Amino acid sequence: MTGREDERPEVRDEDHGRDADDERRDLLGLRMAQQDERRAASSSGTHASSGAAHLRAEAAREAREAADEVYRAILERAPEHDIDPTLDRVRDVLELLGDPQKAYRTVHLTGTNGKTSTARMVERLLREHGLRTGRFTSPHLTRVTERIAIDGEPLSDERFVEVWQDVAPYVHLVDTRSLEQGKPRLSFFEVFTVMAFAAFADAPVEVAVVEVGLGGRWDSTNVVDGEVAVITPVAMDHERYLGDTLVEIAEQKAGIVKDGATLVLARQQEDVDGVVLAVAAERGARVVREGVDVDALERVVAVGGQVVSLRGLGGVYTDVFLPLHGEHQAHNALLALVAVEALLTGGGALDAGVVEAAFGDVSSPGRLEVVRTSPTVVVDGAHNPAGAEAMVAALEEAFSFVRLVGVVGAMADKDVEGILSVLEPVLDEVVVTRAASDRALEVDDLADLARDVFGEDRVHVAERLDEAIDVAVQRAEGEVERGAGVLVTGSIQLVAQARTLLGRS
Repeated sequence: MTGREDERPEVRDEDHGRDADDERRDLLGLRMAQQDERRAASSSGTHASSGAAHLRAEAAREAREAADEVYRAILERAPEHDIDPTLDRVRDVLELLGDPQKAYRTVHLTGTNGKTSTARMVERLLREHGLRTGRFTSPHLTRVTERIAIDGEPLSDERFVEVWQDVAPYVHLVDTRSLEQGKPRLSFFEVFTVMAFAAFADAPVEVAVVEVGLGGRWDSTNVVDGEVAVITPVAMDHERYLGDTLVEIAEQKAGIVKDGATLVLARQQEDVDGVVLAVAAERGARVVREGVDVDALERVVAVGGQVVSLRGLGGVYTDVFLPLHGEHQAHNALLALVAVEALLTGGGALDAGVVEAAFGDVSSPGRLEVVRTSPTVVVDGAHNPAGAEAMVAALEEAFSFVRLVGVVGAMADKDVEGILSVLEPVLDEVVVTRAASDRALEVDDLADLARDVFGEDRVHVAERLDEAIDVAVQRAEGEVERGAGVLVTGSIQLVAQARTLLGRS
């Protein structure tokens, strides 16, 4: 529990009545008690090993069901992409919890592409230095518990439920106050932000690596005072929420820079640089710029990834193996390295052996990830034109496909025609389908756009993803021996489904 016991709000039936949240908490509490009883029975040694195994399996099943029930309840709130320009609700809950976000140091990341990969690299570097870490990223690929990780591992189902039970009374209290004022209750992403910060304090972690959900200035994660802020390349995306120009989007991203912080800034377009540097100057932030103060010097394609040389704040790190494909990942690695230098040494060098060990163990699921062979099926979560361009460059560099069939699904609020135009030169054919999301573009509409870009003969349609993958595999199989493949892309949600279908959950 993060808050002090004497500060816990008392929510009585006569004051607020019984609602669905109350009943759900009671049910979850009962389930957790049942699990405790089963675990106690299992550890008593009175059962045979097969019986103990059965009890463990049953407890795991019930924990998963309880976690899924919590997730479904949170999903009933406003969606994470629906920004309400205020941080008040999150601040109010965290204050009731004792401000857990102030209990550890923070690296805060934003940008348009590369945030999650960079966050994972930052976290891995910190962990290799012996620090206990928390990592908050979004969206998830397989299980919602992936969003909140302690020491690189997602919360267990049991712990996920426990964290919810810890914060739920405070969330309920702030929800009630907000509704009484004619304002909305906490959104989906606001609740997850609260849960992450509480879980990190309870662990406790020494450093939290926090990725914004959307934008920066009004993102619910912006209640943290990040000692180091990282801004990855800024491009056009989420225009409906962040603005119609790069300048407007950059202003939102720059909102995470705090007074006196260190800003690690990826190479940007000139307009973006101007906006971000002006904000940094206002905040008295130290700025470390890619291409000016630090740089990715060399990179060589290698089996399973690449070997890079990086010039950080403390010196040059040579011949570092990075098991990720693409030039963009080398730049992400540079940002991560410099962020950790700034946090741990103020700009001095890190131990080269520690850097090599950390980067050599980095993973970024759903980013040019091979999930099947014969034919090779690659998944990548590129969901805007800039991300698609980086993916295509990496594909051409790391793979030798003589024939490549795409499976594409996208969200309706994206620049889908722009994405398809980037993909067209490298895909021989495309199968369009629908991602499992309320925001997904309908298949018929996506097919019309695809035909405009690819031509009628190169476009196939499948309503369901499993059918789409089957069609793509069949279209590729004739050239398997010469080097045929399937690429699933266009949406993180689509990639998540594909990974599950192909056994990479």
